[in-house]
Amino acid sequence: MTAQGIFQVLASGLLMGLIYALIAVGLSLIFGLMDVVNFAHGEMLMLAMYAAFGLWAISGIDPVLLMPLVVAAMAIFGALVYLGIVRYAMRAKSNAGMVQIFATFGLAVLIQGLAQFLFSPDYRSINGSFLAGKTVNLLGVFLPAPQVFGGVVSLAAFAGLWLLMTRTDFGKALEATREDQGAVALVGIDRNKIFALGWALGAGLVGLAGAVMAIFYYVHPQVGSGFALVAYVTVALGGFGSVFGALAAGLIVGLVEAATTLVLPSAMKSMGVYVLYLGVVFFRPSGLFGRL
Repeated sequence: MTAQGIFQVLASGLLMGLIYALIAVGLSLIFGLMDVVNFAHGEMLMLAMYAAFGLWAISGIDPVLLMPLVVAAMAIFGALVYLGIVRYAMRAKSNAGMVQIFATFGLAVLIQGLAQFLFSPDYRSINGSFLAGKTVNLLGVFLPAPQVFGGVVSLAAFAGLWLLMTRTDFGKALEATREDQGAVALVGIDRNKIFALGWALGAGLVGLAGAVMAIFYYVHPQVGSGFALVAYVTVALGGFGSVFGALAAGLIVGLVEAATTLVLPSAMKSMGVYVLYLGVVFFRPSGLFGRL
């Protein structure tokens, strides 16, 4: 393979890494806030992709313009999941961790089953975006415009998240709750409100990722499962609860996945990622960047 071909593969890996980071950050945010692993995270991604597809099919509006509606809908859904399910699972007096796991896992099974029942297992795709079929030439490296757009959206989302967490009262309350859930009640912060807003923010972020992915990836009921697995690996690499560690880990996962395709068949592209993950688990269980 030529040097240009190698740069092409690695640049594509970086773009996918940014999208992986955007998928994973909501999962990391919720875990860091509440020590709860959302096993329905992949199904939330799938719901966001179906929402983008459905809004486009009904309205005919470019899916890029429909992204705010998808994000808002998923944020509301995330808050309702906390208020209607997770809040009660956290009150379990025994085996609370297992109750939380099975609550979100059961929600994942329910969502996927409903998606198969309502939409069938058929693959669907959006072909009405102005980005479809276009490429961007960066110094002789040709990259698909939808993935470039997704990478830019991911960077903008992380920049906005940084501003939210460092420059706003909600961000400071979020950080305080992450540090000590008991102490925040003493200063008048409603923990349940912060948890609900945290779930809304996490679901909104995965909704943004789903809206981006629906532009260039097939939509079907099992689409979230594979990406959820990558998200769990990304969160573990970056450090459970490390929001911005998810960004660095996502880039690493994308690069390692792309580099693996240079030496192994593309069907085995995930092998390098899982080898890296096992190495981190053995030698640095807290993740590459620890907990933020």
